[in-house]
Amino acid sequence: MAVKVLHVNFNDIQNEQYQRFDAKYYVVDDFFNSLAATQKINIATLAELKDKIISGSYIDTYTTKEQGIPYLRVGDIKPFSFDENEDDFVYVSPKVDTKIKIKENDILIARTQATIDKLGTASIADKHNANWATSQHTTRIRVNENKISPFYLLAYLNSKFFKAQTALASHGSTRVEFTHSQLSKVRVFIPEKKLYNEIVEQVKTVIEYNRQANILIEEAKEIFKQAISLNNTNTKQPYFETDLLSLKEFDIWNATCYLPFFADNEKELKTKFKTVKLGEITEIKKGDEVGSNNYDVYINKTNTDYAFIRTSDIVNHEIDLFPDYFVSENIYNSVNQELKTGDILFTKDGKIGQTAIVTQTDQAIIASGIARIRIKKNDYNITPEYLFAVLSLKETGYNPAIRRTVIGTTIPHLREERLKQIAIPILDKNTIDKISQKNKNAFELKAKRKELICLVLEELNVEYLKYDDYKNK
Repeated sequence: MAVKVLHVNFNDIQNEQYQRFDAKYYVVDDFFNSLAATQKINIATLAELKDKIISGSYIDTYTTKEQGIPYLRVGDIKPFSFDENEDDFVYVSPKVDTKIKIKENDILIARTQATIDKLGTASIADKHNANWATSQHTTRIRVNENKISPFYLLAYLNSKFFKAQTALASHGSTRVEFTHSQLSKVRVFIPEKKLYNEIVEQVKTVIEYNRQANILIEEAKEIFKQAISLNNTNTKQPYFETDLLSLKEFDIWNATCYLPFFADNEKELKTKFKTVKLGEITEIKKGDEVGSNNYDVYINKTNTDYAFIRTSDIVNHEIDLFPDYFVSENIYNSVNQELKTGDILFTKDGKIGQTAIVTQTDQAIIASGIARIRIKKNDYNITPEYLFAVLSLKETGYNPAIRRTVIGTTIPHLREERLKQIAIPILDKNTIDKISQKNKNAFELKAKRKELICLVLEELNVEYLKYDDYKNK
């Protein structure tokens, strides 16, 4: 590993606003000075480019989805787009102060994180999530569009070089924090017009693909939900009874398993439709744990590294391109998972029932808390895209999974043998084809979206900035 030696004048340390005494801070500063001197580009601070930088607000009174608006927190901020999983949302009154509501094209970043490596991720609001509320741990950036496009800035704030500038953040006793004054000092390079305009248009397309794909997935779910039309009241009775035979047959001695809310739902599905057990039409294999000593973070990622996907890294029914950790190709080869396009992922530990489909763009291995579900040749016309819809709907995926989940020493756990028991309804071919086509189109858009993100970040991280070359000198 190369060691970079940098000489800093003591007077410069004394004159620096925060009198920083960490080497990385000055290495980053030196890199930008070198960049400005050797490249024909403009460099500006966020203070010069912003219209407004403002944090959200602490709200401890929540309401229902029907009566409220989503309250965006740090965990909802993912690269380029928010995580819109409703199970993770909390909702607050729409009457909250307008100054903490996000507007279309506003950028949101995490203001605080547990470690500095987790800082440096940015999402942007589109029309769908405009007017959502923001928490006190997030910072909203509204740019002066006469100076910079929010779409270019979004790409830059997800690049390696912004990640490097998180060295500006303060280190507290338990968390790191990006104050507004520190964020204002972040420097942004603005390349020549051709590359700048290309990146703007590419990022706009990334945002459009994300919204179109999410809409198609919801439409496919709705077709399936209407087709099965279960009489599910979504209420959990406080008192109920079951019989000894049911206890013996299901073989989990846990009151939750026999709630009419869960049990009657499955009985109705099996009465109305021919069903097949998930294990009869698929191969199910759990992921692997590779050991934290093999983890690396995004700023050190190389082109041959693989994303290490944990249960928190399933975002909007897809694998997160930029999870917390990456692992080397050697580790990938040693676990021999061989994820394939069309494989369905289903979280089985902790955060139960999150679903995704692997696309041709994904380069990843999955942790042991995730099951890989691969369709076998079958006589029922069941496709990966149709099965994904079944497992993504609460009534036929999440609820049956929760019914079969037991609490381990510390976290909920769904064994593969139990997962295999979930009933998959066999609908008519026309309905299966409609659902399959919508999801197929959705995941083609998701794959294109990821390809564009990789292209944009390649232009910023490697071809132009050459940050990787610099840090290894």
